[in-house]
Formats: sequence, structure tokens, C-alpha cells
Amino acid sequence: MKTGSVEPAPASLVKVTRYQVVRRLTRAAAHSDDHLITEAAALAEGWAVLVDLMGGVVCSAPHAAGPEGVRAATHPQLHPNLTIRKMTGAVLVIAPGTASPASRIGLVARTTVDLLRMRARVRRAEETHHAEQRLHAAVLHLLLSGRPHLATDVLGGAAVTHATVFRLAGQSVHTAYQTYWRAAQPSMSLANPRMLVCVEGGHELVIVALHGVGHDRHSAHPLVTRIADRHHLTGGISDPLPLDMVATAWAEAGNARHGATVGRLASAACLGSHALLRVVPAHRLAAWSAALLHPLDREQHRTLETYLRSGSAQAAASVLDVCDGTVRTRLRGIGRLLAADLDNPTVQAQLLLAVRALAAPVGISSSAHLVPDPPLPTDLLNPDDAHRWASALLEPLDQPLRIALRCWLQHRGRTAPAAADLSLSRSTLTDWLSKCGRALSLDLSSATVRSELHLAAETIATPDDAPALLPRRGGRTYREQRA
Repeated sequence: MKTGSVEPAPASLVKVTRYQVVRRLTRAAAHSDDHLITEAAALAEGWAVLVDLMGGVVCSAPHAAGPEGVRAATHPQLHPNLTIRKMTGAVLVIAPGTASPASRIGLVARTTVDLLRMRARVRRAEETHHAEQRLHAAVLHLLLSGRPHLATDVLGGAAVTHATVFRLAGQSVHTAYQTYWRAAQPSMSLANPRMLVCVEGGHELVIVALHGVGHDRHSAHPLVTRIADRHHLTGGISDPLPLDMVATAWAEAGNARHGATVGRLASAACLGSHALLRVVPAHRLAAWSAALLHPLDREQHRTLETYLRSGSAQAAASVLDVCDGTVRTRLRGIGRLLAADLDNPTVQAQLLLAVRALAAPVGISSSAHLVPDPPLPTDLLNPDDAHRWASALLEPLDQPLRIALRCWLQHRGRTAPAAADLSLSRSTLTDWLSKCGRALSLDLSSATVRSELHLAAETIATPDDAPALLPRRGGRTYREQRA
């Protein structure tokens, strides 16, 4: 076959160096395969065609060269005058101009093939990247919809039991997403799944750190903190929760984010240096928790934790995918095993602290008992240390706010009965609780925060902190005291 049926490109009147050949091809490859083939044809002063052996012409320059390129790729032995380079699944065909030196044509062919291979690898990496992004979003939605078993199946049955949720918002969410993805390189590798990363609703960066009990729960925290600061995002962090409570963790992180400042992360259970997990020595807390909870099997432990974190049997039933009656029956059995009144708010606060403790040391077989007094068990802190901790935590509150907060916590966060006990209107109590949250810089919607505040309020309570003794300032703010 003669190549004269395709009009060759005009011969270059200017000598092109090897450096210029490579640079021109590289710049063209940065745009597209079409640009690259067009540049290869110009440098060859002839024509160039990229052929897919299954699908025909991929791109050609000029367009009319396509059929001849296909024939040459199919029967290369019949076209010794053409330069033909095979790649995986494709063939590059170059017809040189009459004045083009063989060395330049060889350089053009080699460089073009290398650049095409590089572009193919980039495309495969991008396709894998997008597929993993979609997989991350799918696993997150399975967890949020209460299907942890399906989620772990997607993860290949990975040994993860808990998750910590980060939710960040701001103008640069998409840029932050790409930055985090490049830095963390999260993967759905079945051998080592560590986190889920995705953008939800087009405006929120969501990172879910996956871990076991007491392991790697804060592994994502330093990087997320840097991302929030660099991209001026506000973020919230949940407490580490079991996989079937990711919906609760999601809500916790969202509530915490509302109280965060730009460039900072706020924790749903962030009591800073006053957090009991920091105040109580870890080994002491773990031993007490293990001794307290050892009568419970795994299902009972999960039921108890879900109930304490969600705040009601009805909410726990939704998370556990059972009926309300089943949850109440299980709770009665748990109460008997622990010899505890699970309706007592102080007992609930102690139990929530116990289930939040790190994994128990091996060999713990002793038992501990739940009693409302003292609120903070002496196995954890002696009375003097407990009083100092509680006083420092509640120091920003004056007596009326402290009385109102204590009463509300005794009613397990229910405003109506607490307002009735305090002889306040519900709107007034709601306003006071908002003042408490601002003064303490805490999110009162968090079950963890409420439980530790309850233990603190009960620890320093005096006979003067009763609702009936709430100081009256007069005016419309207060109702008249009941007779």
C-alpha cells in the first residue's frame, strides 16, 4: 500500500531538536490523546493514527488517515514503510513524511507510546479512585440506614467494631476532600480498611474512622484537624460508637459542629481536661468497668449501651432493629444481673461511663456494685478529688443555673417535668439551659456530656441546691412558688 492517498503534513522548515520533540509531545499529552496524536503527526510531517484492535480508530490526524491506519495495524507486515508500535489493546501507526529523518520518527513513536501508556495508567487510577469514592459513600449509607452487617460484608468482613464520625462544612469542602484523599489515601483494601471519606449533599465532608474497641479511635484526628484549619472548615466529632450506632454518631457530630468555630473541630463529648476518661486513670477505669459489666453477654452489653446513648427504649429499639417490648425486657434482665435500678439517672450516668471505658484488662473477675451515692464511685476517684473535679467543671455556673441544670439532668434531659419542678416556664428553662451550654462551652444534646455533668452536679450538690430553694428574682421570668 502506498501512503500517497493521504495528504501528508507540510514538512517543517525549522530543525526540531530531541528536547523540543519530547516537550511538544508532553505538552500535547497533558490535554488529550487527540492532541498527542495530532502533535505526533506534525512532528513526523506525515500522519498518525491510534487504533483500538477491538473498536477501530481511537483518534487520527488527519481524520482521513483513519482507515489506512486500521489496515496497517491489522496487517503490519504489508506496510514496512510505516512505523507501527503495539501496546496493550491498541496500536500506534505513524506515516513519516519524505523529509523526516528516521531518528526523529523513532523518537516520536517511542515518546508517544510512553505518553499514551502513562495516560492509560492515569485513567485507570482515576476510574479506580472514583469507584472507591462511590464505594465509600455506599458503605456510609449502609451504616446510616442501620445495616452494619451488610457494610462489614462490603468491607470483606474486616475486624472493625466501632466508628468515629467527623462532619465538616465550609466553602472549600470539595478542595478539602481532595486534599484529605491524597494525604490519607483511604482504601477499601480488604486487608486494612481504616476510614470512609465522602462528600454528602454536595456541601459536607464526612470522614468515618473505623476501628476496634480502644484501638485507632483517634488515628484520623490529627489529619482532620489540619484539614479543617487549612481550609477554614467547621467540624464536629462524635464519640467512638459501635457500627450499628453510626446514625447516633452522625447526629452527635452534626450537633457538635454547630458549636464549632471556623478552622476548629468540636467534640460531642468534649469536656477537655475535665473529661472523666482523662481525669480517672485509664487502668483504674478499665478495671472498674470490667468488674461492673462482667455479668453481661455481648447482646446485653450492646442493648445497654444503645439505650444509654439513645436515651429511650423506643430509640434503642430502632437502632437494634427490635420492638420496644424486647428492649424493655432485656433492660429488666440487665438490671437484675447488675443489681441496679436502670431508671435512676445517676446509675445511668455511671453505666454510660463504664461502657465508654477502654477494653478491660484480661483476667478481671471481681464484681462492682452500682449505687447512686457517691455519684462518682470511690473506685475511680476519692471524695476530695471527685469534689475538685466537679467544682472545676461547673465553676462557670451561678447557683440558679446550677440548680436548673441539676434538676433537668435528674429528669434525664426532659424539659417539661424539670420546668414543673422548678416552677419555671419551659421557655425560661430552655433559655437557662442555653446559657449553661454557652457558659460551659458544651453541647448539652450529647448523652455523654449530660452524664458527666450529672455526676458533677450530684457530687457538689448541697441541701440549698434543691428546686424548691431556687432563688427568686421576681418579674415575669419566674412563676410564683407553689404552696
